[in-house]
Amino acid sequence: MEPRIATLSAPVTVSGLRIRTQNNDEFNEKTAKITGLWSEFFSKNLAEYTPNKLDNSPIYGIYTAYDGGVTGYFDVMAGVAVKEKTTGADSIEIQAGSYLVFEAHGPMPTAIIQAWGDVWAYFEQHPGAKRRFATDYEAYTDAESAQIYIGILP
Repeated sequence: MEPRIATLSAPVTVSGLRIRTQNNDEFNEKTAKITGLWSEFFSKNLAEYTPNKLDNSPIYGIYTAYDGGVTGYFDVMAGVAVKEKTTGADSIEIQAGSYLVFEAHGPMPTAIIQAWGDVWAYFEQHPGAKRRFATDYEAYTDAESAQIYIGILP
């Protein structure tokens, strides 16, 4: 399935937990950090108890602070949209702009992992499409549905 283009007209502030990792580490069970990030996020019930949470916020997985594109280090945050930053809380602003949107449907995390495979394949097959490498994000809308938003250059 081809991705669709969506425009985020205003930035979105998200608060949650953050780690720094790289794709090579995530392919090795001994060095992977993203699974632990999500485990901590859900064990602390942060989807419900994050201060200043916006009503009906999806759960976000945000990828930012890229150092070297797909091969370098990047930050990952598990969080929810908030009305305003809370003192002492870690926050990231999802940048406004154009995004390619890839759908993930089915049991998680298998469905989201397969959708990331679709993302990588798309950019290999479409070298004219250029990623921004600013903020990319996953928006989980229910237990078996998510969208991956990849920031693109005009």
